[in-house]
Amino acid sequence: MTSLAGKKLLLAPLDWGLGHATRCVPVIKDLLNLGSEVWLAGEGAQEKLLREEFPSLPFLPLKGYRVKYGKTGLTGKLVLQIPSILQSIKSENRWLKEQVSKYQFDGVISDNRYGLHHENIFSVFITHQLCIKSSLGKWSEKFLQQWNYKLINRFHECWVPDHEGQNNLAGELSHPVQFPAIPVKYTGPLSRFSKNDIKEIKDHVLIMLSGPEPQRTILENRIIDEVVNYDGTAIIARGLPAERNIIPSTNTIHFHNHLSAKELNNEAMKAELIIGRSGYSTVMDIAALQKKSILIPTPGQTEQEYLAGHLMKKRFAYCINQNEFSLLKNIEEAGRFDYRF
Repeated sequence: MTSLAGKKLLLAPLDWGLGHATRCVPVIKDLLNLGSEVWLAGEGAQEKLLREEFPSLPFLPLKGYRVKYGKTGLTGKLVLQIPSILQSIKSENRWLKEQVSKYQFDGVISDNRYGLHHENIFSVFITHQLCIKSSLGKWSEKFLQQWNYKLINRFHECWVPDHEGQNNLAGELSHPVQFPAIPVKYTGPLSRFSKNDIKEIKDHVLIMLSGPEPQRTILENRIIDEVVNYDGTAIIARGLPAERNIIPSTNTIHFHNHLSAKELNNEAMKAELIIGRSGYSTVMDIAALQKKSILIPTPGQTEQEYLAGHLMKKRFAYCINQNEFSLLKNIEEAGRFDYRF
């Protein structure tokens, strides 16, 4: 990253939940500390989050992929959206060429946006998924990896937010047998969180909701139905930075549409237990704080389902499928789980 010191850079995360934006926060901070001039791009919830974290940085409007989930999962609906995703990739590449011509950027950093590469400026692709898991079997995973690498190889460098050796978080996702043709660099996990002196509160739970709809709301409704019967205290961060409607809080249960990185960091330090999706950015945040957690993969999202199984075996987290999730029962079971960080 030191080679980017003092450069004028454009950075844009994928609009697939908030995780791609949150894990860019430490990257942006490091670049600013190196004296780089950082411009950001995106829309919607990702734009609101990044503007809140970096209000002084210039921001360019960039349409997202806008992938939609079905109520029963992602796979079938995703197949139908492939033409529009490919069109988005072509459109954002044309958009990038226009912005480079207009603003004279020295480099671009793309978090999982395949179209943000440019032959004349240094182009970085950030991903933890070199190996893409599929519910259709190994043959489809081989095809997906070839397709994935074909797109990644258009960049100059690939940054993988994980440890390089066996003591890693993402397992096969970030440590495939075969690698892309371009240089691959392991940055270590990227988290906006860090440990501080705030003391943990007994029976206090932080619930972090995130991810595409309608699955975010489906899980939220299940939690709301049960959390009223929880004997401890809970903070529920809804992951909706652009939402104006507010769910009323009680003396023991507090709802927040969105919390800043600092606020969420502090709430995570207070929590005896964190509940959230098994999205990789959440996993990196939990690893940074070494916190006990219950992780629930988004139904039909094979990456999260793989991570849940992988981390459960490592005893890093207690993981449960959404259709089996029961807040009170699982909190009790997590209390008996042998966590190993």
